[in-house]
Amino acid sequence: MAVALFCGPVDIAQREARAAQAEQFVRTTLAERGISVVATTFVDNSGITRVKSVPMRRLPHLAAWGVGASTSFDYFRFDDWLAAPPGGTAPVGDLRVIPDLGRLVPLAAQPGWAWTPGDRYRQDGEPHDCCNRLLLQRLVDHAAAQSLEIKAAFELEWVVSAGDGDDFASAAPGPAYGMSRLVDVSEYARDLIEALSAEAIKVEQFHPEYAAGQLELSVAAESPVDAADTSVLVRNTIRAVGRRYDYRTSFSPKVEADDVGNGGHVHLSVWRDGENLMAGGKGRYGLAPVGEAFSAGILNRLPALLALGAPSVASYLRLVPSHWAGVYACWGLENREAALRMINGSAGSSDWAANLEVKCVDLTANPYLLLAGLLAAGLDGVAAGKRLPEPVDVDPAALAPDELERRGIRRLPTTLRESTDALAADPVLRNALGSALLDSVLTVRESEIGLFAEASAEEVVRAFRWTH
Repeated sequence: MAVALFCGPVDIAQREARAAQAEQFVRTTLAERGISVVATTFVDNSGITRVKSVPMRRLPHLAAWGVGASTSFDYFRFDDWLAAPPGGTAPVGDLRVIPDLGRLVPLAAQPGWAWTPGDRYRQDGEPHDCCNRLLLQRLVDHAAAQSLEIKAAFELEWVVSAGDGDDFASAAPGPAYGMSRLVDVSEYARDLIEALSAEAIKVEQFHPEYAAGQLELSVAAESPVDAADTSVLVRNTIRAVGRRYDYRTSFSPKVEADDVGNGGHVHLSVWRDGENLMAGGKGRYGLAPVGEAFSAGILNRLPALLALGAPSVASYLRLVPSHWAGVYACWGLENREAALRMINGSAGSSDWAANLEVKCVDLTANPYLLLAGLLAAGLDGVAAGKRLPEPVDVDPAALAPDELERRGIRRLPTTLRESTDALAADPVLRNALGSALLDSVLTVRESEIGLFAEASAEEVVRAFRWTH
């Protein structure tokens, strides 16, 4: 029934097919669920989800022709400042945000509303060269042309705060991972999981996390575009359910300057002909050659990838050694201090459970842009037949500097400046993202670096606490 996501120009036949599909949704699914309004979203280069909405009766028109959005959104900073390049052209031009009806979801925690992710096109029907969702789909298609299927999932960590003030006041007291903390939020957690289930989200586990008021939720692996969509939908649902309990929700990498922050780890696996290439091979820990090369490609480009996956000044307050944040460019089996954690799963489950966890990223990232960078790096590793170095089986912070040097283990960037410079100099990522998108990302990063050049950690934390 669904019209496939298209990455090329939009023609009249496609518009008519999408309008007809939307008409059917309006008459059936949406009418049956009492939906009145449909929201369609895209994520900007600061990781903020932006939205346009239409009444339900306008969905066929939205599906065919989209809704207008300024090109200037490519230069929006997290605080809504327009970090436009010189020349005065930022207010000029318009795009059309066209919904992907294949992911149309009635919102369980927002009665009367439905949601769909959107893709951005130019007025002439051509794809917008800065649309990160279409970029990710193109990279998925590139992998498929090599008979490779990528599966991905995000882990989401967040905190809940009581009260309406801008200070953080934990709404989930109790010890880390403790049952007493779960008891205090059990009704909220139940309503959240039920809402996600109603939205067809496959929740795999939920638990209290380490920091004050912190919770974590994991979902099933999907195709990369679906995984990014799910990340957006899950975060929106968490916020909406929290509002019912008068909770404020924060996914920021640092909510309190002296506490552990929120991560947004990414899990990846590579498949061919139904076989998981992260297992069953003759390489270390069962890696097949393609699985190893994909992982090595990511490891080699981690400094530059951090500008996509740890894209805020606040991100680097989280990236602290011995805090399970993965701040050293290395990999290891079940090593939570390595940037890349290889997971085999329990005996007998590796064929379907083995995957690579990227630990050094957080939820200020645009999920489409981050996954696009990871796929570009991984596929470059496959093309080059790259190999992984020796794995690390200890916390790298416990090793002496000369031992780190001997093993070739380096600390990842400690500032947004370092990762932004690495991204700007990376030819593989520039080629994959395209100069227009990469330059808009770099412009936004440079603006944020300048904004916080003289700021204290506490000032940075306050600025980001409620934006993500």
